[in-house]
Amino acid sequence: MAGDTAGLTHFDAKGDAHMVDVSDKAVTSRIATAEGWVKMAADTFAIIAEGRAKKGDVLGVARLAGIMGAKKTPDLIPLCHPLPVTKVAVELTLDPDLPGVQISATVKTTGQTGVEMEALTAVSTAALTVYDMTKAVDKAMEIGGIRVTLKDGGKSGRYEA
Repeated sequence: MAGDTAGLTHFDAKGDAHMVDVSDKAVTSRIATAEGWVKMAADTFAIIAEGRAKKGDVLGVARLAGIMGAKKTPDLIPLCHPLPVTKVAVELTLDPDLPGVQISATVKTTGQTGVEMEALTAVSTAALTVYDMTKAVDKAMEIGGIRVTLKDGGKSGRYEA
């Protein structure tokens, strides 16, 4: 297995998973943005857009869920470091062309490792919440496109999709 893990930082020389030691890394400002979407039936889109969902304000609750998801990332992803998250912004935008909801999350920290996983978790949690709040009327919703679109700060520098 060790030969298959070249370049992967979460494996040691024996090929065992471990948490990366970031103690020698510089403390820098770091930011990450991720995006994704929830595609749904036109009727479901109308229910959300018109505020008629039985469980309440779908976009507002999903935004809060995304923020909470970012803060809980090290509890969900086994090898993530707990970080002092300094900002989480989650935007949910109705997109009639999908039809559905476009989701974007930006996470910031000042620390020794990046916040890509927090941004991805924020988008994923928000998307799952949209599904949960409207699944009674549309079990066929599709969640997709979840990816990092921006990462900056730290030794590896800037990445932009």
